Amino acid sequence: MTDLSCFSRLAVTLVLGAAAIAPAAAQRLTTTESAMARTVDADYDRSVKLLEALVNQNSGTLNLAGVTKIGQRMRAELEPLGFTVTWKPMDAVQRAGHLIAVHGGKPGTKRLLLIGHLDTVFEPDSPFQKFVRKGNLAEGPGAGDDKGGMVVMLAALRAMQAAGTLKAANIEIVLTGDEEKSGSPHSIARADLIAAGKRADVALDFEGLVIDGGRDMGSIARRSAIDWRITATGKTGHSSLIFGSEFGDGAINELARILAAFRKELPEPNLTFNTGVIAGGARATIDESGNAAAAGKTNIIPATAIATGDFRTLSPEQTARVKAKMEEIVAAHAPGTDATISFGEGYPAMAPTEGNRALLAALNGVNRDLGLPEMPALDPLKRGAGDISFVAADVDSLAGLGTYSTGDHAPGETVDLASIRRQPKRAAILMSRLSAERSAR
Repeated sequence: MTDLSCFSRLAVTLVLGAAAIAPAAAQRLTTTESAMARTVDADYDRSVKLLEALVNQNSGTLNLAGVTKIGQRMRAELEPLGFTVTWKPMDAVQRAGHLIAVHGGKPGTKRLLLIGHLDTVFEPDSPFQKFVRKGNLAEGPGAGDDKGGMVVMLAALRAMQAAGTLKAANIEIVLTGDEEKSGSPHSIARADLIAAGKRADVALDFEGLVIDGGRDMGSIARRSAIDWRITATGKTGHSSLIFGSEFGDGAINELARILAAFRKELPEPNLTFNTGVIAGGARATIDESGNAAAAGKTNIIPATAIATGDFRTLSPEQTARVKAKMEEIVAAHAPGTDATISFGEGYPAMAPTEGNRALLAALNGVNRDLGLPEMPALDPLKRGAGDISFVAADVDSLAGLGTYSTGDHAPGETVDLASIRRQPKRAAILMSRLSAERSAR
């Protein structure tokens, strides 16, 4: 769910593409690591061809058959690498399912959890359906989010296999089929992912790389994304009687009071909150898709007002604090009114921990040895929520190992094909180094 990738600039793509890793830059790599870098380059055309095939198979979240087909293609890629692959149907939450692949390695070494997703936001009725290559760029639904990420993951694993480092690696892969529109309840839809996080020493998320200010960035934090819904009610009657002791303020004024108080009292660092849809009148509804309907008259005090929105936080503690404050504001009713607030399940926060910073430091060690610039930590306000947040409370986590793309979630989504060279090199070497370390579990 890389819904803020538009912070990146497409113009940066060509500059960074020209900076793809040259063999002469890899002076500090081991012989094995240099071999991995060469394999990624040698497999580049194969990787682009696979990306084209994945993109041209529609896998909008609600296209259950399409998501399943992408899962089948990923199975066909992973089994030859020595993974035992399982498909977990998600009929219970009206979703296609998840692909789980396990590779057993040397006992006692770190277990790596690799995360990606099979689905896209583009359903079969979208006019945006095809992979179109334009030199070093390619447009297509999910070309970056997250089919590009899965291609990076596979390219890295193939490089590890060719160099001999995959054999000893303990790796579990979870590719969810509903990242863009998660099934509910999460206790079912994310049970397998959460369980995998509890088994792992390290979690690596293969959603998109973010470029900010011309630099590749490392993502050690992702904010939560939690929906809310307010329903305000009031006593209806002739408008000439509003604000009186019998009728009070009316539902719309009560809702306006609440939203104005949110704007005044909620702001704090790393928090954003948004009102997405409002409806109010004698009758008002907002359905699950965000479609609103309302009816009333200028001379009738409105009986109902509804607002929906979301808020985003950087830690579970901040989430709890903000929820409590929102509930307090809603409970302070204007005369003659009532109001309630409810919260959706949402995506949890991935807080910026010391363990996550250590993973970014390890990645920057790889960058130095590859001759690439250091990757600073990305401001978490500049990327959206994602599946890795479901495991971040249990395991050191790093996001953004996928391709660089722009315009995600909209027609014209464009992937920088040059990132299919540098990102798998980073991932293969990082995973090989981590896999050789002793597990702390």
